[in-house]
Amino acid sequence: MSAPAPAGGPDDRDYLDKGLDAAQKKFGGQKFADPNKNRAMNEKITDAIRKAFEKVTGKKVPAKFSN
Repeated sequence: MSAPAPAGGPDDRDYLDKGLDAAQKKFGGQKFADPNKNRAMNEKITDAIRKAFEKVTGKKVPAKFSN
């Protein structure tokens, strides 16, 4: 039986967060092997990506890709 995900765990990540985690695992080596250790940094990165998208397009990021 698996334990429930802790607050801030993988269940509250959107597609952009999951995509960044996957890219870091593939190209980042050992430093990025555990996405939970880099969670705060990843949130800052994905928030900046969302803001840039909204600034360039003038539209909100679709709810499917934004938390």
